[in-house]
Amino acid sequence: MTKFISNLKKYRQLKKLTQQELADKVNVRRETVTRLENAKYNPSLELAVRISKVLNTPIEELFVFEF
Repeated sequence: MTKFISNLKKYRQLKKLTQQELADKVNVRRETVTRLENAKYNPSLELAVRISKVLNTPIEELFVFEF
């Protein structure tokens, strides 16, 4: 079984962004950011890239899939 781990909250807070600010920058709802941070939602590759660019952090640092 694959385990999804999200480090999004850590990196978002390091950049001093609120959930709403990040959501606005990547064109999603705040609830999507909340679900991503709680590992309740797997991002599409497109969304992961947008978040990675906004936070200037590699995707593999933000989201981890353990097999």
